[in-house]
Amino acid sequence: MRLRIIPRSEGFYDLFERAAANLADSGNLLLNLLIDYQNPEGAHVEIRQREHDGDEITHQIMRALNTTFVTPFDREDIHRLASLIDDILDGIEAVADLLVLHQIEQPLPEMRQQAEVLARACAQTYQAMAGLRSFDGLNQYWVEINRLENEGDRIYRKTVARLFSGEYKAMDVLKWKDLADQLEAAIDKCEDVANTLESIVLKHA
Repeated sequence: MRLRIIPRSEGFYDLFERAAANLADSGNLLLNLLIDYQNPEGAHVEIRQREHDGDEITHQIMRALNTTFVTPFDREDIHRLASLIDDILDGIEAVADLLVLHQIEQPLPEMRQQAEVLARACAQTYQAMAGLRSFDGLNQYWVEINRLENEGDRIYRKTVARLFSGEYKAMDVLKWKDLADQLEAAIDKCEDVANTLESIVLKHA
């Protein structure tokens, strides 16, 4: 296979920025669905398309990684960063899917709060990717994402406590907890992105 060098300013950086922009849009779509819960089936179709778009960008990053001799930062970090963004997007799509599969009539207020934290973390991820070229000023983004993850943890614990308070039927508890777990996992992946960014910057300091 012929090797080629992708210009650092136009190759991986552009792909990561596109991936993160798609992620931020998907996070907003999920948040809007949970705020204005009108058409979960239609919203899921749109979010699933974003997930497919994200898969294609991830494939492009992996193909570039396999055919590029010189990379802007460590190959393992490029692979990890792309995989984590893809994992978050998968989690967002899974939440939208479960809302339909479980035939949820109205989401819990706590899950709207989780989705808000997730959307904000995705937006911070996008802004960080937009600034990745210079490795400068990224600390504000990983600090904020870590703060959001802590906020997400508090909301998740509050959600689980409410679910096991005896207020809900056992089957409903299982459905709701499935959704809460997916949202929490997606927020946790955002923190993994933040930690990876910090590691990349430290290596290039």
